[in-house]
Amino acid sequence: MDANQLACPSAPQVAVGDGAALLPTLDAPARGPSWAAVLSVAVGSFAFVATEYMPVGLLPQIAHDLGVTPGTAGLMVTTPGVIAAISAPVLLLAAGRINRRLILLLLAALLLASNVMSALAPSFAAMLAGRALLGASLGGFWTVALGASGQLVREDQAARAGATIFMGITLATVVGVPLGTLIADLSSWRVSFFATAVLAALALAAQAAFLPSLPPKAAIRPDDFRAMLGRPTVRRSLLLVGLLFGAHFAAYTYIAPFLERNASFGASWITAVLLGFGVVGFGANFAVSAVVARHLKASLLSLGGLLALALLALPMLQASHAAVIAAVLLWGIAYGAIPLSLSIWMQWTSPDRPEAGSSMFVSTVQTSIALGSLAGGAVVDHLGIASTMHLGGVLAVLSMIVILTFGTRHTSLKDALGK
Repeated sequence: MDANQLACPSAPQVAVGDGAALLPTLDAPARGPSWAAVLSVAVGSFAFVATEYMPVGLLPQIAHDLGVTPGTAGLMVTTPGVIAAISAPVLLLAAGRINRRLILLLLAALLLASNVMSALAPSFAAMLAGRALLGASLGGFWTVALGASGQLVREDQAARAGATIFMGITLATVVGVPLGTLIADLSSWRVSFFATAVLAALALAAQAAFLPSLPPKAAIRPDDFRAMLGRPTVRRSLLLVGLLFGAHFAAYTYIAPFLERNASFGASWITAVLLGFGVVGFGANFAVSAVVARHLKASLLSLGGLLALALLALPMLQASHAAVIAAVLLWGIAYGAIPLSLSIWMQWTSPDRPEAGSSMFVSTVQTSIALGSLAGGAVVDHLGIASTMHLGGVLAVLSMIVILTFGTRHTSLKDALGK
């Protein structure tokens, strides 16, 4: 069966597992390759990432209103990360042969509910419940969305479709966090969560309108994960992913308190700096995309070095607004290109099991987000906000050491990672 047949099945039902039970796919439109479908998933990725990162710019306000410390408030990032790390492989295993269109629609509905719960949260415990619901949907979304992207367009356009879906991450970084911060400055942080609820509703409507039926090519088994984890290159690659994302989120979760307390920035300046971080990251993502596949190891080594330099320098530069802004922009350049580079790296480690590789990548990213923000919160509460920048810098240095362990003298990096 070719890609066009997969994207346009003749019946709007699929078998579940090996039995005869059938599930409806909510009247899936019978379409062939569709960039409208790709864009609907990209809107979903924007809504998910904007929701996940939302507390970063709102941390001081939420902590004050709900009566917790900034370090404790960091659990708003930790909680969905932990649950997403678990939900990614669990949902993939549980989904079996359920149509991926139905799963994406249900996950978009959960995202909408999560935002409404967070916006209305009367206590920090209620806020964490809303964030937990986000985590339950987040891990599954990325695993299913990345795996299904190739079914939405012709085979020769699959890479471009995946890049378009990833673009939602970049756009959320560029405008999601600073826009949420701006809305909170003009009204309240609750209105910011209502705004992301509207985004989630738009994503749900777009996917309901444009997604075709997406039957899986095969059900994932536990043996697929065991086989992947049996490869030394996969284990080291996952460590690399964990260190780089952990380095970023140990520091980025607390960037707003750092700018406010340590660097003495006002609310409007914090919004502007976060916007600048996103803008340069957006540019770096597209700039690196032209060369990353040809020079992947060198690119990641350089990005890890820039990240370490920026994070370690920030506490020393906090007395100068101009120097802090320059360091944050350097940080934005480094991180803006890291997700794309690591995604390609992980794709090369799992050419024979792409869905399993995608699931492990998502789980590792979410685990490192959770552990990074959790460790950063402990450091903030016990050693101060500047120390979590040092923590991130050290983790970035360790990632560079891991990259250097991948020797490629006698073979290409792609061939080495695939073994």
